[in-house]
Amino acid sequence: MTGFKTGELIAQPGTEILAEGASASQLFTALHGMGLRYKLLQDGSRQVVGFILPGDFIGLQNGVMGEMKHSVEATTRMTLCVFNRSELWDLFRNQPQRAFGLTHIAASEEFVLGEMLAAVGRMEGLTKVAWLLNRFFTRLTALGLNENDRVPLPYRQQDIADAMGLSLVHTNKTLAKLRRAGIVTWADDGLTVHRPDQLAEHAVSVGKEIPSRPLI
Repeated sequence: MTGFKTGELIAQPGTEILAEGASASQLFTALHGMGLRYKLLQDGSRQVVGFILPGDFIGLQNGVMGEMKHSVEATTRMTLCVFNRSELWDLFRNQPQRAFGLTHIAASEEFVLGEMLAAVGRMEGLTKVAWLLNRFFTRLTALGLNENDRVPLPYRQQDIADAMGLSLVHTNKTLAKLRRAGIVTWADDGLTVHRPDQLAEHAVSVGKEIPSRPLI
């Protein structure tokens, strides 16, 4: 892995790390910070297709398909571990355990996209937002980023709306409803979950969570 890694890169908030349709020579792991994956539609609207948390691998589509099928943007200041795309196949030849980890990452992303599709297509607004907040809370807790039931959540309400197929107004009202019920508080780039069990009940998970397996 020391030979595979070529260095580290700092991306400031709002930086486009990879662009849809582009063919980049580098792949990344998010060491610190958070970002998001999105697709721009013909009418100028945006569909968020995923959120990047510490430990996530970035650019697998670029490495396998030769170009990105979505864009990746830094939401916070991010530290990225940089790899050469040209050496990806050497990883499969010489490091089978690491290669399996990479395959596991691809399978995990497919799983999450399936859950998001089910949430967007089949859940009502409250359940959609609760599902996403619950996923953030459990995932960031597993990463050791939970302090007194508060995890970092530096995204905007518009990002949540764009991910769940909701209007900004509907998203705002739903978050307010969860706050008034004393279940969660989202403020100052942090999510505090006062009643985890009630949040999980509202979330109505559509599948069993699979454990993350970071590449590095």
